[in-house]
Parts: sequence; C-alpha cells; structure tokens
Amino acid sequence: MALDVLILRDPRESLQKCSLTPLRGMAGIEFVTYEGGRRLDAGRRILLHPDGSDFTAADRGKPLLLIDCAWRKLPKLLATVDGELEHRRLPQLETAYPRRSKQDTDPDQGLASVEALYAALVLLGEVHPELLASYHWRDAFLRQNPGLGCTKGQ
Repeated sequence: MALDVLILRDPRESLQKCSLTPLRGMAGIEFVTYEGGRRLDAGRRILLHPDGSDFTAADRGKPLLLIDCAWRKLPKLLATVDGELEHRRLPQLETAYPRRSKQDTDPDQGLASVEALYAALVLLGEVHPELLASYHWRDAFLRQNPGLGCTKGQ
C-alpha cells in the first residue's frame, strides 16, 4: 500500500540527529516545518499521540500525522493543526535509540521518531522496511520488538 504520511516537525530539532531525516524525499511522506503563526490543514488523519486510544482494525488504510518535536513542545505544535484527527497511541515498545533528555521530560516508553512511524504503520496494516533502511539501530529495534512483523534482512 502507498504511504500517506504527513510529518510536522519543529525546526529547532537537529536535522543531523533526527531519525526521520533519511526519509526526506521518499514518496508518500511529506514534511512540513512548524511556523508559529501558520495553520496546517491535515485533513482526516490518524494522529500518533501518547494520550490517544489503541489502534483498531477500522484504522487500517488511513493516512497518518506524526508530530516530530520534543515531548514538552507537542501541545504548542498540535495547536496549529486543523483537521479531523483520530488520536491513537502505540502499545508499549522498546526503543533501541540511545535517548537523552536534558530536561527529563521524555516518557519512560518514548521511541525515536522513525521507530514510532514504522510501528504505527505496522499497526495500520502496512509493513515498510524501507523506513528503517538507514536507521543505525534498526536490527536492535526489530529484535527488541518482535511483534512488529519484520525481521533482519527484510
């Protein structure tokens, strides 16, 4: 199935450290940079959100919105988004990314953005191993989360 992913990203986040940077230019993935006074019309999408409900079979095939920012900035960026958004959360998964937060605001089970995107799409019925092709910790992430349905070499 073709990708339909919209990513709203905070321009203050480092592109060099961002796990989504290798996905720029990939068909079906659109990056939009947050600008405080600008509204983003996301249309009808599943919003990946830590306070959402669980994914359901009825979510399959729906487009996805991912907000790429520090956890503490999520409300600010989300406030600029218009559309019919269905909030969904990921099940408990284990990150392979060596995370650090200077302000200690990350939730215990937080994931790298590319890990969250990959997992959300799997839950929407789409396995896209190409999303993890350039991710340094791909093999460890898939090994730590065998329920995601993709193994090394796929």
